[in-house]
Amino acid sequence: MKASAGFTLIEVLVASAILSLMALLSWRGLDGMSRAQTALQERSNAAQTLQVGLAQWRTDLDSMVVLPNTPALDWDGRVLRITRQHLQDPQAGVQVVAWTLANGQWTRWQSAPLTQADAWAQAWKNAQVWSESAGRLNTNTSSEVLIHPVRDWQIYFHRDGAWSNALSSEGSRSDLGKKPIGASAMLPEGIRLVIDLANDNSLQGKLSLDWVRPTFTVVKQ
Repeated sequence: MKASAGFTLIEVLVASAILSLMALLSWRGLDGMSRAQTALQERSNAAQTLQVGLAQWRTDLDSMVVLPNTPALDWDGRVLRITRQHLQDPQAGVQVVAWTLANGQWTRWQSAPLTQADAWAQAWKNAQVWSESAGRLNTNTSSEVLIHPVRDWQIYFHRDGAWSNALSSEGSRSDLGKKPIGASAMLPEGIRLVIDLANDNSLQGKLSLDWVRPTFTVVKQ
């Protein structure tokens, strides 16, 4: 009888080794693709969150309102406080909003709608107190929103055609940046926000955003 054709043991072992190597390479490729997709999704989510935060920043500044004997803007190096119109229901009054850097997170706080001067004064004070303990467990998290991880931030005012640090001698002319700004004529022409994003796996580097006061007009000589 003729010997039946088949694979030798060595051929089987070689084929098994090749298949195992191909499976390993395929798994590494799929794992690399999965990691890249996860990193891309995290970066996309971080970018969207930051964009929403920056949009809210501009909205707060655009909605800034100047009322009699009521500061519209105050920056003390820690927290930026703004008196703004309530957008959803202008008849509901105004709100006090505040922005600060807390525990490595760019953070926003807002008050309830206000219609009385004493209620506004209390909310203005509460915003300052909040900035000293923002991001901690004992704060009122219902009014607090974490925007994005940030290492540092600076604010500049634009006046008379030039940018200067809001706490410098130029930026604080007429006590701008040191005392609350009330009259519309005393408001800066623009505000520049510079944030240094935290070194994580999503977004890095510095970002600058300029805001121009909607009511600002250039006086022609």
